[in-house]
Amino acid sequence: MNHIDLRGLGVALVTPFNNEGDIDFNALELVVDHLLAGGTNYIVVLGTTGETATLDAEERAAVRDFVVDRVAGRVPLVLGVGGNCTRAVVNDLASQDLTGYSAILSVAPFYNKPSQEGLYQHFSKIAETSPLPVILYNVPGRTGVNISAATTLRLAHDYDNVIAIKEASGNFKQIEEIINNKPDGFKVISGDDALTYPLMTLGAEGVISVVGNAFPKEYGRMVRLCLEGRYHDALPIHYGFSKLYDELFVDGNPAGVKCLLHEMGLIDNVLRLPLVPTRIETSQELRKLLNELTN
Repeated sequence: MNHIDLRGLGVALVTPFNNEGDIDFNALELVVDHLLAGGTNYIVVLGTTGETATLDAEERAAVRDFVVDRVAGRVPLVLGVGGNCTRAVVNDLASQDLTGYSAILSVAPFYNKPSQEGLYQHFSKIAETSPLPVILYNVPGRTGVNISAATTLRLAHDYDNVIAIKEASGNFKQIEEIINNKPDGFKVISGDDALTYPLMTLGAEGVISVVGNAFPKEYGRMVRLCLEGRYHDALPIHYGFSKLYDELFVDGNPAGVKCLLHEMGLIDNVLRLPLVPTRIETSQELRKLLNELTN
């Protein structure tokens, strides 16, 4: 079983598209290099921020392999492998080339709204068949179902290869319960940029970030200060990003961060339908905040 250190800044990688709507691998290379130069601890490929739901199987494989080649072992890689049909996820794990990846990130099944027992059995099947360690991903605002603390803890205690949860429920009581009762070595990771600072004061050990696509160095410094227990030094950085947190997600993700990366000259500001770029007023505000944060 591969080992991966999930402490620190993980970044949920965007998938750049060109103006014809195809994957822009030149821009993807620029973003990956930007993350590496900024000190990103690990990169999550084909997650929500990567617009994975709009990519076909051939495109997903191309992105998966391209990032492995470009990163060339310099930081660990996590691959998004999830869905709302357990059999399909298990088959995907069996058939995919996972070379170069150290773990998978698997989202709670969306749309069909399983019970807690259904969630437990879904992730049990994944844990039993995955050749890589499993990171659970709880994001009820997108999936329509919450992985309860009890279910998370049950999975963490029953399966040694269920090594972490990316928690984006925003439920502090639930996340505290997981932190206080988890087995040794199990990591709780923030799935919400705006909540990373307070969650790390409670015992979370890092973040899988959206804003880190644009600001890996600056945002990563806040995360590392928190890991060192230097919360007083990290707090001004958290506050410095507070306006950006709001604007980044007002028109949905990854519209905001793609707008930022476009303003930075890294990608075209193109998303795939049903997602669309930010509104003009949001773009103007993001441009203003970018100037404030970089000057």
